Amino acid sequence: MAFDQLVLEAYAPLHNTYFEQLAGVDLAVDTIPRMRLRADSTVLPDEIVADGPVPLGRILQAGVDREGNPTRARFVVFRMPVERRAKTKMERSELLTWVLTALVATYLNLDPRDIDPEFPW
Repeated sequence: MAFDQLVLEAYAPLHNTYFEQLAGVDLAVDTIPRMRLRADSTVLPDEIVADGPVPLGRILQAGVDREGNPTRARFVVFRMPVERRAKTKMERSELLTWVLTALVATYLNLDPRDIDPEFPW
């Protein structure tokens, strides 16, 4: 639960700044990445934010579920990979801010430095 709270705290300033553009986007936490990536893949798709080959977050675009119902776009943060890379609460908070800034920038088709001029890209 503490991790989820850190995700919300990192996302709040972004959501508030881009409220209208992000109004149709949900935020979720998943334990581990659940996606099929090719083992020989050296470049990940733009909608995945990663540390090397390890996904830390991704954008799921709006679409249609198995029952034919419309779905909303969603930012997903992967808890275990983030926790393994950041040992303290402050490191986790900084990493989450980096991941979420990158996800929001990609979703809005912006350079992350347009959102945060100090973005370590």
